[in-house]
Amino acid sequence: MPSSPEPLSLEPRLDVRLASLLGAGEFLPSLVDALGSPLNVLLPDQIAENAARFRAAYGTHRLGGQVYFAHKANRSSALLRRLAATDTAVDVASLGELQHALGAGFAPDRIMATGPKNREFLWLAARTGVTVHADSAGELDELAALARAHQLARIRVLVRLSAFDGPGVKVLTRPSRFGTPAGELDPLLKTVERHADVLELTGVGYHLDTTSPEEKARALEGCVRALDVCRSRGLRPRAVDIGGGFGVNYLAHAAQWERYTSELTAAVLGHRPPLTWRGHGYGLRNDAGTLRGALGLYPAHRPVAGARYLDELLALPAASFGGRSLATLLLENLYDLYTEPGRALVDQCGLVLARVLEVRRTDSGEPLVRLAMKADDAGLEEHGVLMDPVLLGRDGTRAVAGDGPAAGVYLAGSLCLEADLITRRMVFLPRLPRPGELLAFVNTAGYCMDFQTSRAQHQPVARKVAAWQEDSSWRWCLDEQYWPITRPGGEP
Repeated sequence: MPSSPEPLSLEPRLDVRLASLLGAGEFLPSLVDALGSPLNVLLPDQIAENAARFRAAYGTHRLGGQVYFAHKANRSSALLRRLAATDTAVDVASLGELQHALGAGFAPDRIMATGPKNREFLWLAARTGVTVHADSAGELDELAALARAHQLARIRVLVRLSAFDGPGVKVLTRPSRFGTPAGELDPLLKTVERHADVLELTGVGYHLDTTSPEEKARALEGCVRALDVCRSRGLRPRAVDIGGGFGVNYLAHAAQWERYTSELTAAVLGHRPPLTWRGHGYGLRNDAGTLRGALGLYPAHRPVAGARYLDELLALPAASFGGRSLATLLLENLYDLYTEPGRALVDQCGLVLARVLEVRRTDSGEPLVRLAMKADDAGLEEHGVLMDPVLLGRDGTRAVAGDGPAAGVYLAGSLCLEADLITRRMVFLPRLPRPGELLAFVNTAGYCMDFQTSRAQHQPVARKVAAWQEDSSWRWCLDEQYWPITRPGGEP
């Protein structure tokens, strides 16, 4: 049998709460025994802690405003209800998410409706009095028509802008299908003014699919210039919404990430044994000895992410406003700051557990571990996130280096499809797994846990549980049964 390549670990970053859960002995295996594999375990207290970190970044820069959790990152009721017990708000992107937020305890003044909207979504948003972040003049027209037809109260709106430009050095920004180009602000504001009897403009914002602080800074400056135009026309907006995209640091060690991506490049070029199933290159390819393409992976090790990213973004100079910091620019104009963290707010908030069903080698000699889950139950590949799962023995003991010969394996799902691979890269574990043991895919609450789940081939969708600590013990309940008053003594 061919031997495994030299181990190339991608050890996940584990903060205190998640590490404690993984060290809770038989607690996790007993949950899978009772509720099946796969199983999603969520940590509501962690999302409250993450939200507090974002609020602290506001405080550092003496800014007012609101943190809106981007609900689309996870469908959990427990996470949403725990946030409702804080001063955090929620950003909903569908009719169902709006209904969920209202039912979780969010008052309308702590909800903002974003994303593409159908008529029913707009009606419920207008009827309940939530803020609507409008994507276009057409959306404003439809919202105003609904308000008049049903004699609704005046609706708070923000307008989403895109394609920013300004004085100074040109900054390339990737195009977005969301928002109205900033160059078309005048006709957009004419639409707002035409509906002034039913719409109240409270701010402007942007949506950028980028991790570049420079692009975000240019967009924020563009929003301030747009607000200046609004005020010159007698409008009174007071907020800038800078969206999300603050990122997550998934890995414990930068050196492992750098080494893996270097070795992957070498493997694609044929300079070392393959590291992926059937030579998959994650966007890279070998063109007659020349490397082509671009690496289509999430930057899994990010030393600056989450609330720290926000802090550093606000400290950047506003180049077109004399170099003052972006935070100072907002303060001078008495503007509130809105943010919409999704992935960053559920950082370290959960894991997916899967039972090992079979360990074997394929006809071509590749080591294959089949799990009781589908690829979309922990959609790491779809979101380009590479990190190793944690191997737990039947008694919940975590496998560590030295427990046996390190094993490089491919992880396959339970669907009758060649493409149902949990990860297309070879995963290196401290030892070879055994049937009945568990793999824990940690830090998967942001998009990877349930964003694309399906009931294909009548395979079950993972159930969700909420877990929390009481003194030195872990407790749990079904996700839908969790409320912030679940534990004795009232709200946490």
